[in-house]
Amino acid sequence: MESSMALFNHLKAAEPFFLLAGPNVIESEQHALKMAGHIKSVATKLGLPLVFKSSFDKANRTSSKSFRGPGMEEGLKILEKVKMTHGLPVVTDVHESWQCEAVGRVADIIQIPAFLCRQTDLLVAAAKTGKIINIKKGQMCAASVMENSAEKIRLAGNPNVMVCERGTMHGYNDLVFDPRNLEWLREANCPVVADITHSLQQPAGRKLEGGGVASGGLRELIPCIARTAVAAGVDGIFMEVHDDPLSAPVDGPTQWPLRHLEELLEELIAIARVSKGKKPFKIDLTPYTE
Repeated sequence: MESSMALFNHLKAAEPFFLLAGPNVIESEQHALKMAGHIKSVATKLGLPLVFKSSFDKANRTSSKSFRGPGMEEGLKILEKVKMTHGLPVVTDVHESWQCEAVGRVADIIQIPAFLCRQTDLLVAAAKTGKIINIKKGQMCAASVMENSAEKIRLAGNPNVMVCERGTMHGYNDLVFDPRNLEWLREANCPVVADITHSLQQPAGRKLEGGGVASGGLRELIPCIARTAVAAGVDGIFMEVHDDPLSAPVDGPTQWPLRHLEELLEELIAIARVSKGKKPFKIDLTPYTE
């Protein structure tokens, strides 16, 4: 718990923001190590605290035929190798309560997927690991729901919790990024993270050759969403990054190209440093007199 608290405080104090970044899913040990090395190089150059992100199992894929990852046992070995090789903390997600103990032995941050943000048993099991818990806001949920989800973590004895905006369902195959949520999520009394890549998914919005559907996305709007988020004063940015997005086995349409990572982050840092978004605007409603 002490090491988790130290990392949590380090991330909370980050100026202008911290970064959770990496490929959507672990594709291989070689790829994970390569991506971690490149992203670390950029983050270090820009002075951003980095937590490397990748998933060992995408259990909520649109199709049962889709690539899910190497599985928990192999995936955790690879994440452990990333930690040892690059000296980086790591974040990965869990889908079932029984996974939390094993994942907590490796991951520095345990992520709760958006679809599962209200699942009490999962939240409690994750909290009991003592690790930092990042809860994605459900696509179907109001921001106010996250106040209760964060409180479930605290009531389980773990104060190290953050909440993450990742878009809201708009119709059947689209998400919208509502900047108001970045302010409303502060009611959870913890760091607020903006997921600038998943927020632009188009769930089950892409038809596949031979039948079936997969998630599409609007990669070209990632800079727009990112600029909005840092101007609003978020504490952290979550983004999925890939060296070859068109060949990525999962969520290719919403992974940001590695070659443009430094360029985008430089712009976001510049915006964040001139914004007063982290401080509430004091509105005076007394009658105006000259």
